[in-house]
Amino acid sequence: MFFVFEGIDGAGKSTQLNRFNGWLESMGHEVVTCADPGSTEVGEALRAILLAKHSMPIHMRTEMMLFTAARTQLVEEIIKPALAAEKTVVLDRYLWSTVVYQGHASDLSSDSIWQVNRIATDGLMPDATFVLDLPVDTAMERIGKSLDRMESRGTEYMQKVRDGFLTEAKRFPDQVFVVDASQHPDHVAQEIQTVAQKLIDDRQEDS
Repeated sequence: MFFVFEGIDGAGKSTQLNRFNGWLESMGHEVVTCADPGSTEVGEALRAILLAKHSMPIHMRTEMMLFTAARTQLVEEIIKPALAAEKTVVLDRYLWSTVVYQGHASDLSSDSIWQVNRIATDGLMPDATFVLDLPVDTAMERIGKSLDRMESRGTEYMQKVRDGFLTEAKRFPDQVFVVDASQHPDHVAQEIQTVAQKLIDDRQEDS
């Protein structure tokens, strides 16, 4: 199966993703964890360009295409082979991030980004996407580190990102699950596990 964690920076994705992986492994799943962009040689090179602070100008359409190119390599090199081997893939960000960061929060068409990314990923969609939702002010306080290129765009930009995730979640009610990340981490983890367990049970019943 294929699971994705999304949300604004500081919402606790890394913490919950690690807990989720441990839960899956405790049930006997062989888990492959990836970061988007990243996890391949191409992806890591593009990640350095996209997230590091530098003075090199990058047009927003170029930015979108670079994220998408890294994603294509990730799908073909890691995700598809892992799913074919019946492993469980857990991904830190996927195409929703590009739709939201370069679409809703910027000046590109979200529908056009969807079109490009469906081609780029060969239509590969996750079984579930968990959007960890948190007020922007709280998220920025949680980050507690030097901001990367995306994070440094300010609270107004990040508010558009948060709103974009919530808007996109409504478009995919059977695939995207919004989780209140202001809860205690144990409650967040339990909510995620409950959704995932039902999907896993349904898959086993169908097989």
